[in-house]
Amino acid sequence: MDQRTGERSVSEGRILFFSHRNLYEQEAWRGPCRELETVLAEVDAIDVIAPKQGKWYYQRKRNAQRIGKYTPIGINPGAEPVSLGKDYSLFFTVCEKPSELLDLNAIKGWRERSKVAICWMTEFYEHNIPYNKSVMRTLARFDFVLFNFARLNAFKSLLGNRVTYLPYGVDAIKFCPYPQRPTRFIDVLSVGGRASMTHNALLDMAKDDGILYIYDTLKDLAVYDVEEHRLQLSNLAKRSRYFIVNPGSIDEPEKTGGQLEFGPRYFEGLAAGTILLGDQPKGNEAFDRVFNWPDAVIHVPYGSGNIREVMLDLDNNLIRQERIRNHNISESLSKHDWAHRWESVLKLAGLQPLPKLQERKQRLADMLQLIRSDQLRSHVQVG
Repeated sequence: MDQRTGERSVSEGRILFFSHRNLYEQEAWRGPCRELETVLAEVDAIDVIAPKQGKWYYQRKRNAQRIGKYTPIGINPGAEPVSLGKDYSLFFTVCEKPSELLDLNAIKGWRERSKVAICWMTEFYEHNIPYNKSVMRTLARFDFVLFNFARLNAFKSLLGNRVTYLPYGVDAIKFCPYPQRPTRFIDVLSVGGRASMTHNALLDMAKDDGILYIYDTLKDLAVYDVEEHRLQLSNLAKRSRYFIVNPGSIDEPEKTGGQLEFGPRYFEGLAAGTILLGDQPKGNEAFDRVFNWPDAVIHVPYGSGNIREVMLDLDNNLIRQERIRNHNISESLSKHDWAHRWESVLKLAGLQPLPKLQERKQRLADMLQLIRSDQLRSHVQVG
């Protein structure tokens, strides 16, 4: 254990993963990235470097952001400096905010000691490009820059062919309800932002019909432990019939610039076998390509108050419900686990997958076969 970084010492890893876990705030929305880190440690030979906050970190970061907003100058915002002791086949990092790229200035020689460098940006709206000059200069040092967002023309015009789209993923094994198949006693699960009219309609159903509607009652995003929160979310989702989804920050056009994208909620609900109720990001060409099966999302327009009618229609068709659930789980296991995303990264880097990755894919395939066998038994019993 490296006491300076809080992570294991540099060993035989072929990949260096730069983690921000000791720098960022412990908030609920950080769960998917932390989950990805856990899976990567399982499937590849990875050295993790996770510097801690230095003195006056937040004050220094504000200064670094001010400087980097309109100039290409990038300075260390106060993360403890780290020197690398070996060369790597791949340097990989995930940045959930553009400003997190500033922390790379704490890693001495990260580019020089890496044959290939790949950055995965999970949230970077096009209209923010002019206000992140130092960030854009840093992105230009990577061989490939992955984006969760589908609208990439502006980034491609500045960064060229290094820009690639890669959707979110999920730990499809953790979220999968098999083999335990817990009872779905939660009628509706809603996590994060919500439309007031839809929320009020569900509240009325909770009062008048007695449905169990689970939703956030606190505004603060801080959690005691990000990984524990992620586990709780997976357990709630596996026990839910319906799961509310909507494009990210759909009610914050000043944040998104009107750009509609889809985030991790969709992948979590699908992997858990819930029925997704909500809106799709209009004009997002990647959505139908990523979720290319029937009823992946049951359309309930954002702000709609007719969710009761939609649920009643589904409740009266149990065969359709079961088909949707099984399809959602199967597609998640076969396409949307973090293992599938890591395969894409390795392909870009020109690296061969390790046997550990294939072992995880075999676990996914075994779970998929279990579901199909269960479906076959159900059909025989019905027949």
